[in-house]
Amino acid sequence: MKARSFFAVATLAVLLAGVPARADSPAPSPSHWREASLGEYRQHLLDLDSLVASCAEARNAKACDPTLVGLDDRVPLSNAANAERRLVRYGWLRVLLARAQDKDAVASDAKAVAGAPKSPIDAATRPPRRTTSELLQDASARLTQDLAQADGAASAPPPAAVNQTQVRDSMKQVLAGRDFRNLEAPNARDAALEKLGAWLNLLFESIGRLQARSAWLGRVVVWGFILAVCVGLAWGLLQMERRWRIRLVPETPGPAAAAASARDWQLWLEDARRSAAAGLWREAVHFVYWASISRLESRRLWPADRARTPREYLALVASDDPRRPGLSALTGSFERIWYGGHSAGEADYLRAEELAAGLIEGGAR
Repeated sequence: MKARSFFAVATLAVLLAGVPARADSPAPSPSHWREASLGEYRQHLLDLDSLVASCAEARNAKACDPTLVGLDDRVPLSNAANAERRLVRYGWLRVLLARAQDKDAVASDAKAVAGAPKSPIDAATRPPRRTTSELLQDASARLTQDLAQADGAASAPPPAAVNQTQVRDSMKQVLAGRDFRNLEAPNARDAALEKLGAWLNLLFESIGRLQARSAWLGRVVVWGFILAVCVGLAWGLLQMERRWRIRLVPETPGPAAAAASARDWQLWLEDARRSAAAGLWREAVHFVYWASISRLESRRLWPADRARTPREYLALVASDDPRRPGLSALTGSFERIWYGGHSAGEADYLRAEELAAGLIEGGAR
C-alpha cells in the first residue's frame, strides 16, 4: 500500500510540474501573422536564432520571454510578383521558450520519479525524454535550416526566366513518342466542326437556362429549333430528289457522242440525197430516218440516247403531239426496209423524204 501511494504521489507531481509550463505559453491565434517579404523573413529567422542562443545561455524569464518571438510570417515562395504565399508559424518556439525558463525541466521530472517503481513495459517502449537544453539546440538547427531554405528561394529565378527552348525540346521529345506518332494537326474542316459543336453546346446550355427561368419560352425555342431542322432536311431531300429524277431534258448542254443529234440533221439529209443520186434507196431511207431523229432530238423532244430502238423513240412522243403520225409512218417504213429486208425504190425514198420534211418543219415551230 505504501508503494502504491508513493507512486501515485510521484505521478501527480510530474503532472503538476507540466501544468505551469503549458499555462505560461500563450495560445497562438490564427490571425497572429504579418505579411513579410523574403528579406524580412530571413532577418526574422536570424533574430530568432539569436534569441534561442541567448535563452540557452541565460535560462531566465527575461531571456526566454515568448513574446520576443514576434508575429508569425506569411512569406512568398519565390521572388515573382504574384508568387504564392505560405504561413510560417512560431508557436512551437514560444512553447519551448516558456518551458526553457526553468533549467532542464525534463531532468527535474526524472528526479521526481526516481524513487517510483518503473513498469517493464514503459521502460522498454517509451523513448528517453530529451532535456530542454537539447530541445533548444534542435530549435537552433531548425532555424538554420529554414534560413538556408529562405536563401534558396530568394536566389531561385522567377518562373518567367525558365528556358523556353528547353521546354519546347522536351515537348518535341514527348510528341515524337509512339503514342503520338499518328498525331496530325487539325485542318480547317476539323476546326469548323469543333466551332460548330461548341456553338451547339452553348446554344443548348442557353436553352436549358432559359427553360429553367421560363418553361413555356424554353419549349418554344426547343420546338422551333426542331422545326427548323426538319424543314432543312425536307428541303435537302427535295433537292436530292430533283437531281435524281429522270428528266426529259438532259442536264448536259450537248448530246452524247453516240447520239443521233451529235451529228447535225442537215448532214444526215445530205448523205440521204447522195445515196439517192447513186440509186442506193435503202441507205437513202436509212439516212432520212436518222435526219428526222436528229432534228427532233436537237429540239429536246427526248433525251439523247443512241441505244434506243425506233419504237422506243416513237413511244417518247406524246399521243396528242401532231408530229406523232408522221414519225409513226416514217418509223414503219424504215423498219420494213432496213430491218425487215424489203427492197426499196425511189417511191419509198420520196415518201420518206416527204415525211421527214414534215417532221423537220414541225420541229422548227
